[in-house]
Amino acid sequence: MKRKVYLLAAIALLAGCVYNSKVSTGAEQLQHHRFVLESVDGKALTQSKTPLELSFGQQTSIIHHLHVSGNMCNRFNGTGRVSDGALKVKELAMTRKLCTDPQLNELDQTLSTMLSEGAQIDLTESQLTLATAQHTLVYKLSDLVN
Repeated sequence: MKRKVYLLAAIALLAGCVYNSKVSTGAEQLQHHRFVLESVDGKALTQSKTPLELSFGQQTSIIHHLHVSGNMCNRFNGTGRVSDGALKVKELAMTRKLCTDPQLNELDQTLSTMLSEGAQIDLTESQLTLATAQHTLVYKLSDLVN
């Protein structure tokens, strides 16, 4: 009986020593990857003519900026920075055409706002999540880019 008590006490002691550290996604993990949008705010996307993508290019070594590009209704690109698990693209250039699909027009505005104001970014093996208090975009890894 005493052995069981000691064993339970040892397990409880070891359980309290578990290291719980949050590892944030950095620019190094994103560069040279292309992702395709799968869902917005928990809702799967309807099929579109072209995949809605987000790509990351080379990170500059001196100022640690990351090239970001992609498309929704419009094409966009800019240079951003990943800091403390958040992606922020201050200067985002975007074409300004009006699309026939109202969902794509809304997604253009949503993504533009998320990137310019900053969005939490989380990368698992094949899934990228951009999240703010208002929206969550989930992308699936598609392939590597240069």
